[in-house]
Amino acid sequence: MAWSPFIACVFVLAAILPGLIIAGISTAVIRRLAPRLGLVDQPGARKVHVVPTPLGGGIGIWLGLVVPFALAQLLVWYGANHPELSFGWPPLEKAWQFAQPHLSGYLAKTVSLWILLALATVLAVVGLLDDLLGLGWKIRLAIQFIVAGVVVWGLGWKLSFFVDIPVIPDIVTVFWIVALINSFNMLDNMDGLSAGIAGIGSFMLASVLLLAPDPITAGPQLFVGGFLLVLTGSILGFLFHNRPPAKIFMGDAGSYLIGFCMAVMTILATFGSYEENRQHAILAPLCILAVPLYDLVTVLYIRIRQGRSPFQPDKCHFSHRLVEIGFSKTTAVLVIYLLTVTCGLGALLLHRVDGIGAVLVLLLVFCVLCLIALIEQAARRKERDRTE
Repeated sequence: MAWSPFIACVFVLAAILPGLIIAGISTAVIRRLAPRLGLVDQPGARKVHVVPTPLGGGIGIWLGLVVPFALAQLLVWYGANHPELSFGWPPLEKAWQFAQPHLSGYLAKTVSLWILLALATVLAVVGLLDDLLGLGWKIRLAIQFIVAGVVVWGLGWKLSFFVDIPVIPDIVTVFWIVALINSFNMLDNMDGLSAGIAGIGSFMLASVLLLAPDPITAGPQLFVGGFLLVLTGSILGFLFHNRPPAKIFMGDAGSYLIGFCMAVMTILATFGSYEENRQHAILAPLCILAVPLYDLVTVLYIRIRQGRSPFQPDKCHFSHRLVEIGFSKTTAVLVIYLLTVTCGLGALLLHRVDGIGAVLVLLLVFCVLCLIALIEQAARRKERDRTE
């Protein structure tokens, strides 16, 4: 059965709902267990919450990601050995007829899938230990680079630049992975912010991969797109508890897991090709992740300019700066959501336009970020003049 709007809707729902339900339920349980386990984030000078709040939401996100894939693995194994399997309900029958030809492809990717989930689990555990014990930034950064190195030199997964330059793609890929891990970690500074941006980003990346045909198969990229949808579901299940006022935080365990998975999916996905003259489509992740990267770059710049360690937590993040110029915390989060969607919409166009159109899309994203920077600068200048 061919890819169709009906099949697409079933695929999206089947990928999102299990993780959403599992993450939602498991996060509710962790909320109650966290205080007994010592997973509590206390208020502080660099934090915006004013009451002790449970940590450990990353465990719920992890369960919402891993358990659906474990169940899918069992179903695929059973279905591959029982081709006569029938569900009786016509919509499910149609979906199963579409899925059957792809079972062998899924099984072929099983080892890669579970290696990916194992590496993500390693980072989640490191983040959880940091939430519990407070690991030094050097240890955390070293482990991040080691895991990124395993991805690049152990598994051979790296970004494609359509240029034959040795070593450079490897190094850029390692730093890309580490940058996204820390980008989502830095974004986790207000209720619903990091999870909301991650949910928007993963869903928009999945949309690009399902709408833009694979250059090799001419069909949707089901494996990477499906993974991102399962990740979206697990994030949404957690976000139900993390929405303002947050009942639980994801902690480093969740932000490390999300950042790593998003980074690897952008590496494994095929956004453009020589054959269709759409090399510029590889820039889609930059559009979708423009806001998290903007926050990372501006925060590091501010800390270095002020002579402080770039790894020292503070309240100079994008969201904090919006609050300083007059936005409420909730409104600041919604503004960043809207900016992420605005920039991400450009990614949906990249595979449909030529080179000139791609330049215009990128200029649009750049102008949005520049506009925000100018508004921030003007507001700070006005506030400084008022106090003087």
